[in-house]
Amino acid sequence: MRDLDLGFASGGERLAGTLTLPDGDGPFPAVLLVPGSGPVDRDSDHRRLPLGVTRQLAEAFAAAGIASLRYDKRGVEASTGAFLAAGFRDNMDDAGAALAALRERPEIDPGRVALTGHSEGALIAANLAAHDPAVAAVVLLAGTARSGAETLRWQAARLAPTMPAFVRAVLRLTRTDLVAKVTKNHERIRRTTTDVARIGGVRVNARWTREFLDYDPAADLARIHAWAPASDGRGAAFPRLRPGAGVSAGRRTGRLPGRGRPHGTSSG
Repeated sequence: MRDLDLGFASGGERLAGTLTLPDGDGPFPAVLLVPGSGPVDRDSDHRRLPLGVTRQLAEAFAAAGIASLRYDKRGVEASTGAFLAAGFRDNMDDAGAALAALRERPEIDPGRVALTGHSEGALIAANLAAHDPAVAAVVLLAGTARSGAETLRWQAARLAPTMPAFVRAVLRLTRTDLVAKVTKNHERIRRTTTDVARIGGVRVNARWTREFLDYDPAADLARIHAWAPASDGRGAAFPRLRPGAGVSAGRRTGRLPGRGRPHGTSSG
């Protein structure tokens, strides 16, 4: 296995990534690894939460003879730009630019390039696969089949009972409904027009949040005709989503088939 630096342009910015190649001679089949939400680097590490998801995936793919590209998000590590100013659609554009850069590499077979997305990256991978018939396959890890607004309310409802006892007591004493509070914050963000805004004294990526709240993956999921396995992020895997299968199941359960929790968050 060997790693090569790979940079590419997107939306006036320069994003930096790592092309991981398996042993042997190419051209190799390859996969673009699309990162999840938040200011994460090419390995899916946040400065306070090193997960290493995409690094581990790259190593596993290389062991199987498959190359991969992973990259730092805008404004993170070696990539230029400002993370908080980037929108959800910007992240889609960046993934599209990364896909084009990967296909152009001489070590890669452009006819055998797939996508793997985690969390927010699963939504972006689904969007790319829906609009690019040349995508050979798409793997969706911990994605969601509902709109961003529905997903975040779902998360808030399930987060409240898991909070420390002291926090739950404060919420009861102050009669704070976490879902209602989250919904109110979303309404405030919807009224903003800037890329970044202050909500409750905290600077948030307002444009990303507005775009994420309004994005519903149903249409994209229904358009995917590539081989498309999905996983709930806990080891359960599903062999293939028929066109529209993820949507129908997601509308009933609030998640992709077998999903445990929608992972899209308001952290971009």
